[in-house]
Amino acid sequence: MLVATVLGVGRIPVASGTFGSLAALPLGWAVASWGGSVALLAASALACIVGTLAASRIVGRDGDADPGFIVIDEVAGQLLALAFVPQEWWAWAIAFAAFRATDILKPFPAGWCDRNIGGGIGVVAGVQAGVAAWALCSFTPIGGVLRALGG
Repeated sequence: MLVATVLGVGRIPVASGTFGSLAALPLGWAVASWGGSVALLAASALACIVGTLAASRIVGRDGDADPGFIVIDEVAGQLLALAFVPQEWWAWAIAFAAFRATDILKPFPAGWCDRNIGGGIGVVAGVQAGVAAWALCSFTPIGGVLRALGG
């Protein structure tokens, strides 16, 4: 339960997915400081594997296919999105916003995977958000302005 809820963060009664994504930021910063994007990818994969094992035990117990208090998939997806951008506060803010938007709105293929495959599809949203954040950071005035403000 502690793994699936990310030490109880998923039990916050409102916006548990957003709080799960927020919980990934300090963890991600520590991981990225140690090993960069490769370490973030590894941490995301580890969160997926361990999270899937933990979540399957809970889902099997209460019958709900996707309980909102399970937020380890948000952590995995957020870590994945962060791997696409530089370790700068402004780039991580863009990756956070992109992941939350993608995780909530579930554009194709994330929405299709959520409906047809089920389980923690946060990784699909994480890849989509990572690519979007990378593009915003690299090719738009938003990235340029924030880069100038943030250093």
